[in-house]
Amino acid sequence: MLVSERIGQFFLESGSGRDRLEYTEYGGGDSWVVLLPGQLLPRRMQQPLARALAAEGLHVVTLDLLGHGRSDRPADPLVYSVTAFGEQVVALLDHLGAPEAVIGGTSLGANAALEVAAIAPERVRGLLLEMPVLDNAVEAGILVCAPLMFAARFLPFTVTGLRKATRPVPRGLVPFWAGIALDACNQRADAMGAVVHGLFFGRMAPSSRQRRAMTMPALVVGHPSDPIHPAADAAMLAEEMPNARFVRAHHILEWRFWPERLDREAVEFAQGCWARTPRTASGPVRGPRRARRAGPLT
Repeated sequence: MLVSERIGQFFLESGSGRDRLEYTEYGGGDSWVVLLPGQLLPRRMQQPLARALAAEGLHVVTLDLLGHGRSDRPADPLVYSVTAFGEQVVALLDHLGAPEAVIGGTSLGANAALEVAAIAPERVRGLLLEMPVLDNAVEAGILVCAPLMFAARFLPFTVTGLRKATRPVPRGLVPFWAGIALDACNQRADAMGAVVHGLFFGRMAPSSRQRRAMTMPALVVGHPSDPIHPAADAAMLAEEMPNARFVRAHHILEWRFWPERLDREAVEFAQGCWARTPRTASGPVRGPRRARRAGPLT
């Protein structure tokens, strides 16, 4: 089934000035879903799932967080944190005029979705979380992030050289996920170093106490044999949250190359979130602070 796709943008004031964030909308209607990419990855990585959800009647938005994809990339580490990313999602909902949404993401995107649930729970219809990065990922996260930060700060020519080598490759001539890998190589050393620095020295996720207080429905997907995103973190999160369900992927590549089973899980979960009656325990859902909407990009 074909779905409409539209590119848009909005602007935020931050410590670096006025920053532009770019997003893509799939489908239409009032059943909103927001999908966030992993660290240093573009929003395009969520395109297959976005199309699958939109084909089932959901209105899906994929967002390039600040420092990612086609959004602005300031070189100030102080503007990057998981909390700031969560605030950017709330600003996106305001911009779109969406009172609530199912918020989902992969890796860093999952942590940012949790942050939205912590700072604006009334805006979260449900959480769709793939391989969150929590307590059991600390050691592996250090081993991955420290070399990236070192290369960006002290060997910037390695980042620049990789960018120059990969940018000319036409994305339409390579398989989809090869194109995503090439997009991930399209980094500027100063901005990449700032992103990794800001995340490395900041809080990666809401505390366990905060997670236990999140009562919205959640679907948590974990992968076996993935040291950076251990399934133990996903299973722990599903146990902490009162209304969460844990789904174990067969392996880390399943949702990338054989997505049918997990796509169906995601579709049924998102549709179920929108089929239920609105929460009333914490009072009525507040309407959005409607921002002036920029026109679609062409």
